[in-house]
Amino acid sequence: MLITSHGPLFFCDTDINENPTAEQIADIALLAAEEVGRFTPSKVALLSHSSFGSHKSPQARKMAEALELIRQRAPDLEVEGEMRGDAALSESLRARVFLHSRLKGAANLLIMPNVDAANISHNLLKEVTNGVSVGPITMGLALPAHILTRSATARRIINMTAIAVVDAQEFAVRKRARLVGR
Repeated sequence: MLITSHGPLFFCDTDINENPTAEQIADIALLAAEEVGRFTPSKVALLSHSSFGSHKSPQARKMAEALELIRQRAPDLEVEGEMRGDAALSESLRARVFLHSRLKGAANLLIMPNVDAANISHNLLKEVTNGVSVGPITMGLALPAHILTRSATARRIINMTAIAVVDAQEFAVRKRARLVGR
């Protein structure tokens, strides 16, 4: 998560999945949309160098395939793609190039085709916006756990500790509910 003057912006996957498949991207996007929903309503953009089928490269097709999988699994999720980063953040640009976008306003969850794109985008925007980086927020594990990078500041450690505490509390509530339900 990058906290900017325009609000929070979430990036996936900046650390773990080097070159995920369409299926993995769909899984990542759905997990991330649920996580983002803890902070703000999710507005998901599947990013590529292509917008809405303008290129037929394997990476662009992968993102388009992931969109179809996401829409099958979560038809009410506000998600669009494949699209360029500028279209993800600009509703007026999307309105000019893709009249039937389901995404309203600026996306706040940017799903990238690979780890390079995600990590580069996050770090560039962090520097340009002077945003506050929170994370990486690790998802999909059996137990709550997060990663702190070597560049973590005291502020990032405090932010990640707060997220880890909430994760642990929610995990404990779910576990208690399963035990009571037996």
